[in-house]
Amino acid sequence: MPAIAVAGLERAFGDFKAVQGIDLEVGEGKIYGFLGPNGAGKTTTVRMLTTLLLPTGGAASVSGHDVVAEARQVRATIGVALQEAALDPLMTGRELIRLQATPQGLPPAAGRKRADALLERVDLAAAADRRVGAYSGGMKRRLDLAAALVHEPRVLFLDEPTTGLDPVSRKTIWEEVRALNDDGTTVFLTTQYLEEADQLADNVGIIDSGRLVAEGTPEELKTEIGHPHVELIVGEGAVAEAERVCGELGRLLPPKDGKRVLVEVENGSADIPRVVRALDEAGIEVEGLELVRPTLDDVFVAKTGHHLEGEEREDAGEERAPA
Repeated sequence: MPAIAVAGLERAFGDFKAVQGIDLEVGEGKIYGFLGPNGAGKTTTVRMLTTLLLPTGGAASVSGHDVVAEARQVRATIGVALQEAALDPLMTGRELIRLQATPQGLPPAAGRKRADALLERVDLAAAADRRVGAYSGGMKRRLDLAAALVHEPRVLFLDEPTTGLDPVSRKTIWEEVRALNDDGTTVFLTTQYLEEADQLADNVGIIDSGRLVAEGTPEELKTEIGHPHVELIVGEGAVAEAERVCGELGRLLPPKDGKRVLVEVENGSADIPRVVRALDEAGIEVEGLELVRPTLDDVFVAKTGHHLEGEEREDAGEERAPA
């Protein structure tokens, strides 16, 4: 039985369809990376899977329990760290984790012990008695993660856990996610960072405008689109002509900016001399050149026609599910 099973899941806000018929499965003990730009439907999907938002179509189960009909059972098996952490700035980190242990049914002594162990685990023991309002962004994310782990959930939902963090804090979160997964926790991770999905996920689902446009392991997805591409920087005013020339040599890819030309080549580095020679014969100066192997961004471009950095409309409105 999969840890998460989703079939035709939908969510509409009036006439706007934030999630449009998603199908996916996440095996037990796996990390699933849900990759997409802002507003693509990632957070809406997580809110439905964690019983915070009612679907308007389709079905989903977590740990074998239906997210609508068996919401209480779902909540008992999951941990959730949403993008906007609801942390009381006047409480200390230790107080917050101990408070979180109470509704989970832990006796006071067990709750204190669990809180101390979790604060140690996320490297906040030294700051445990400081008010949360004085914590950095990375510290708050780690505290929110600790709060989600109080009852030792079988499935952990992390909604963009590293957005806005510096590289060191991001790496710390990555290490903790790997450690949790090594302990057997299934992780559903939403992210808009290509490297994060590539580094952490066993499987990746790419969502764009509410639709799941690709799914597979990172390597499967990169292999599927096949060839590397040459990224060229050409002289001012020469982009259009360079695109015409390169278009005769391979498939042009959407440019990242107005200075670069991206052309897919079948034979990798062996095709570079042919590209440079053709541009030279056309009188186009090449100021920079790089051979780029397929990445998840290339997969995203191939499936959606634009780069991940493009922003979509943010999810709007919500309806909470009954307790």
